[in-house]
Amino acid sequence: MSSITARTALVPRLNRLGWLMALYAENHARLVRLFQPRGLPAGRYISDIGDGLALHVDVIEQHAYTTELRLTYGIADPVTGEPDPSAFLRLYHDTRQLEATHCYVGRRWQDAIGMFPPPARLIGHRLRMNTFLGKWLEYLAERGHGIATLRRVGDLSSASSQTLDEPKSAP
Repeated sequence: MSSITARTALVPRLNRLGWLMALYAENHARLVRLFQPRGLPAGRYISDIGDGLALHVDVIEQHAYTTELRLTYGIADPVTGEPDPSAFLRLYHDTRQLEATHCYVGRRWQDAIGMFPPPARLIGHRLRMNTFLGKWLEYLAERGHGIATLRRVGDLSSASSQTLDEPKSAP
């Protein structure tokens, strides 16, 4: 009986942080396959597949090792007037990871989970956001969105461009 116990201890387990990092890597692969964002200059893009629901891709900033983006549809939230669903993303080129920094209009992570959340709550929140992102990216690929359907529609105006750390707050 002790040999069985010893063998199960040798099987590595993926903890929640490891799971989150793996999710970041999967999401990176999905987004790069879809839109190859590293080669896109900052600006506003639309991917339209003819289903009446165009995807808006805002390339907010391009840096040496990161790209900051926003994915959304042109649907406005009735309360805030902001696009919903909406995800702000940070793409890490060197580590090949994609992180959804927040998915709520006008809400920072502090507003969603508190100012000093325990690590388990913070990781759980990030797991939920990035699981949502993974499912959304998978859905977009299944519907036919991609670099071939993406077209530039202009620059980001100063009123609509926001940094990932400072989202516009809801009224």
